[in-house]
Parts: sequence; structure tokens; C-alpha cells
Amino acid sequence: MQACVITLGCQMNEYDTHAIQSQLAGVGYSFVDNIHEADLVLLNTCAVRGKPVEKARSLLGALRKEKKRRTVTVALMGCLAQLPEGQAMGAKFGVDIMLGPGALTDLIPALRQGRFQSFAFRDELRDYAPPPPKGALSAHVAITRGCNHKCTYCIVPTTRGPEVSRPAADILREVEALREAGVVEVSLLGQNVNSYGLEPGLGPHRRLLPGFPSFAELLRMVGQVGIPRVRFITSHPINFTDDIIAAIAETPAVCQYIHLPVQAGSNRTLRRMAREYTREYYLERIAAIRSRLPEATLSTDIICGFPGETEADFEETLTLYDAVQFDMAFMFVYSEREGTPAATHFDDIPHGVKVARLMRLIERQKHWSWLNYRRWVGRQAEVLVKGPAHDGDLMQGHTRGNHTVLVPRTVAPKPGLYTVNIAHATPHLLYAEGAALPEDRPVATAA
Repeated sequence: MQACVITLGCQMNEYDTHAIQSQLAGVGYSFVDNIHEADLVLLNTCAVRGKPVEKARSLLGALRKEKKRRTVTVALMGCLAQLPEGQAMGAKFGVDIMLGPGALTDLIPALRQGRFQSFAFRDELRDYAPPPPKGALSAHVAITRGCNHKCTYCIVPTTRGPEVSRPAADILREVEALREAGVVEVSLLGQNVNSYGLEPGLGPHRRLLPGFPSFAELLRMVGQVGIPRVRFITSHPINFTDDIIAAIAETPAVCQYIHLPVQAGSNRTLRRMAREYTREYYLERIAAIRSRLPEATLSTDIICGFPGETEADFEETLTLYDAVQFDMAFMFVYSEREGTPAATHFDDIPHGVKVARLMRLIERQKHWSWLNYRRWVGRQAEVLVKGPAHDGDLMQGHTRGNHTVLVPRTVAPKPGLYTVNIAHATPHLLYAEGAALPEDRPVATAA
């Protein structure tokens, strides 16, 4: 039996896909990349933005044609499957198996039944840990699932349910197994990792659940397991406390890469988004990070064109970007998601306005990324090389600060950790010494 597993979406989906593949391998499946060769095609989907939903729709259309040609089982899993939108799509395209992200452990019983649906949030998922990936240098570990925040644009609380923290002992066992398997970088995952271990609720003053460490304490514990690199994503600014900053500063294994989504720079827009903090609070958190971690890499998420966003609101996002000077950013136009408060109560703004603002923000991002990346020129960097780049003479990896680096094969002939000299920089890439830079790119070169 052969399976083709297609993953759309975030790192949590990638982690879930590894769990899916582990379950399938345990009952005899091998894996192929071509849907035309598979007995089972499984889409692990995202519903946060419109683009991955349209990608899923297109794939399901192709699979409906495939089902007319031969016998093939089609499964729709992940966040889209949890929503009425996805369930209607599954019915339209003749999907055999529909599982929400909380019903991951129902996959094998579903396959035995042939036609099956489950949108429950299974308690056993909290304790589920897939086996270590074979031959991988980096791996994900989920420390929480779900989200308690009620951001008005976001569908995740509906698709993944309320926050649930895994016991620290289970997390440490999984990390130790990854170390034994040769993993050198582990990423701790959650919709809001820094609310790990907190009682239900919102805000910065939630108490710890009985028997759970704080996220800062968990970082220190994972950092002592022996894996050289520990990362985490994603943090909510309201829970990014001083003890987390101290844990990063005092735990050598924890990478000084902080992804702290701001979403907007205007207090008016932040209130409409229900983000729970102000522009001033966010900038105070950035100042605290810079004070203790001056070398930290900072990245963020920003939504352009949220309903009701005025030109003045957007200008405040640009000025906040200038104030923080992010190393990198993930920027999107607002995508209305059915069932969210923003879609229900707010009127969207014209798509052209959203796109124009995104283009302006991208130019601002390129400016600051260019200045930040060029600071690496002439310095050494530890790079985790993952595999070949598009150019056959180069390998690709990333620094502890998550900067993408291209390294000559003569320097890094195979995947692994390398210390390299940075010779060139562009707004999005660093080039190790000996790596030729395309002539049409802006370049900083070591003196």
C-alpha cells in the first residue's frame, strides 16, 4: 500500500504530518510523492488564510477526477476539515475520510472503516508523541495544542480547540528520544507557546496549573537535555514575560531568535483585532528583549488591510516597523475567514487597497532586513546545513538566528552543523565565503 501525504500550513501541521506518516508506516504503508501512484491520498490542511484553502480545493478537484479513473482513498485532515466550509468541500468532492486536527489518533480506525468522520478533540492526543524522524537533523515538538485567545481574525480556536499543555515529563522524553536519534535542533511548538502550563483564561497574570513548570522553566529544562539548538514558536506578546527573556539569555542551547507577532501598529486596529495589548506595551517588550538580548533576531507577523484600517492606522504600522527594525517579517493581506468575529461584524476593505499597503510594507521590510543582514558580513556564523540549494554547487541552511545561508559544497559537503565565514548579504540571504552571489542582487561584501 502506498500513501501520498500533502501538507499545507504551519509547523504544527508539519509535526502532525510526521505523526500521520508514523501511524501509516506502522500498518504497512510506504510513501510516494505522486498522487497518481498512491492508494491513499491524504491532505493535511490549513484554514488560517484563503490561499491554502484554495490550494486544497484545487487538489480535491484533481482527486475527484482520479477517483473516477481508479480506486483511491482520499482523506481530508487538519484545520480545514474541522470547519463547515471544509466539510461541505469534502461532501462535494467525494472525500472518504474527514478528520479534524483533534482527531489525529482516529486515522487508523478510519482507514479500516473506509468512510469515516471525526471532529472530536481526543484527550489522548495530549500524551501522543510520534517516534523520532529517521535521519533528521531538526524536528518539532508540540508542547501545547489549541488557543484561548479570541483574535477576531483567527479561526484557530475553532479548528484546534482550547489550550492544552502537555506534561513536562512527556515533552522531555520526546526531546531525549530526538537527541538519541541524532537531532541537533528542536523547535517547541504551540499556537501560543509562552502560555504553556498556565491555567485557562487570558492576560499576563494567569497562574500555573498544578504540577506544571512555567514556559521559562521548561525552556531551561529542554536546554539541558543536550540538543545543541532549541527554538520555539509562536509567542503571544501578552505572555512574553521577563523570566522568558532571562531563560533565553541564561540557557546557551536556546537560540536567540524571537518571533513575536504584532499584527498591526495602531492601537485602534489592535483593539478591533482583540490582541489584548497596545502598541506601547509591545514596544516595551521589544525594549526588554533588546536590553537583555542585544544580538537577538526579531521577526513578526503583520496583517495588511484589516477591516476598518485607515491610512493613518497603516502609517502607525510602518512607524512601529521602523521603531523595532525587524530582521524579518511574514506579511499578509487580510483574508476573511468564515465564522470569525471579524468576518461577521466588520466590513472588508477593497482588495487593491490591501495589496498596495502590503507592497509598501514589503519595501520597508526589505530596507531593514538589508541593513540587519549586512551586519553579518565579515563575521562567523554557526549554520545548520539541511541540504542542497537550487544552485547545485551550493548547500542551504540557517543560523541560530534563523537567517538563511547559502554555503559552497566544498565547505559543507553534507548536512550538519558548520561554522562559516559570511562574505555577502542580500535582504533575504547570507552567503558563506566562496559562494557566488547572483549579479542582479544588492550585495554587501566583507572589506
